Amino acid sequence: MLFDNNPMSLVCSLVCNHENQCEGHCVLGRKGQPVHISSIENYISDTYFERIKIECQPRNGRKVAVIGAGPAGITIAILLTKKGYSVTIFDSREKIGGVLQYGIPDFRLPKTVLERYKKKLESIGIRIRPNTTIGGALEIKDLFRDGYESIFIGTGVWRPKTLGVKGESLGNVHFAIDYLVNPDVYELGDKVAIIGVGNSAMDVARTALRHGAKEVILYARGTHISASKHETDYAKLEGAQFCYNMSIQEINDDGPVFREVYHDEEGNVTGYSEETIQVHADSVIIAVSQGPKDKLVNTTKGLKATGSGLLETDDKGETTVDGIFASGDVVLGAKTVVQAVEYSKKVAEAMDAYMKAKKPQE
Repeated sequence: MLFDNNPMSLVCSLVCNHENQCEGHCVLGRKGQPVHISSIENYISDTYFERIKIECQPRNGRKVAVIGAGPAGITIAILLTKKGYSVTIFDSREKIGGVLQYGIPDFRLPKTVLERYKKKLESIGIRIRPNTTIGGALEIKDLFRDGYESIFIGTGVWRPKTLGVKGESLGNVHFAIDYLVNPDVYELGDKVAIIGVGNSAMDVARTALRHGAKEVILYARGTHISASKHETDYAKLEGAQFCYNMSIQEINDDGPVFREVYHDEEGNVTGYSEETIQVHADSVIIAVSQGPKDKLVNTTKGLKATGSGLLETDDKGETTVDGIFASGDVVLGAKTVVQAVEYSKKVAEAMDAYMKAKKPQE
């Protein structure tokens, strides 16, 4: 039942912000402890994942291409394979999972989970082409030429958002999304300054501490932390420190330079300190969200993006090109896994309806 409702159930039970979702909406939480839904879901999903047989309709001879092997792409691939379509997943990296593989540390999501997913996908006949970028040697027009009747784009958001301040190209500065892909190749030094206090900033802080950093400080522009309480508590337990009301001005070879932010009683910004504050740090990591890359838009005639670079779609996930659909972070911006899955379920239905309305190609 869990898998039918959410093909990424095993992943969501580990990485989701449960206090804002299942457990946060449990009525028992109003007076005491909510039911530990995530733990129960994880036990069931983990125990039965290899045992469940995914029932698929007979093959209907129609092909679907899925670009991106992240949560949205995996969800679409499973749902359409169950409906009888032949699905091929294309991913620019060597392993499946997208942000799950290259953006979430192993201590939050063991990579063995994604290997299990790969085996499950292959067991129901889904083909996977790793290290294949669509928009490079192959373009979307080539997929249509080769008989794919519908194409799904779930390429995620891999372009780091910049602060727009002087010093971001210096050798002691890194972006969170790049660092988390492979922390082993970075030499951060003893003292690390992190700009941002979202969930990815917590992942960076905990990863840096595990890789030998002696002092890790996260800097917030305001007075509150945008990461979940659960992730924040873990970061604090592991030794991360927090500094509030700090507005980044520039970064130099010694570290970040801030101005202090002044707020009124309602929390509105009233001004900034005249004096700048030089923080000494061996490395600076910028963790202020990320946006999509534009390779597909640039190489596909008629495919439109919004002002922020996200793909333009209708409420069913269809893009501005007939037969091309999209969901996940490349449409919604950097959101949660469960939001990507929820939207992808609707998009899978829309893709099915679109292909049924067409005559099969001769």
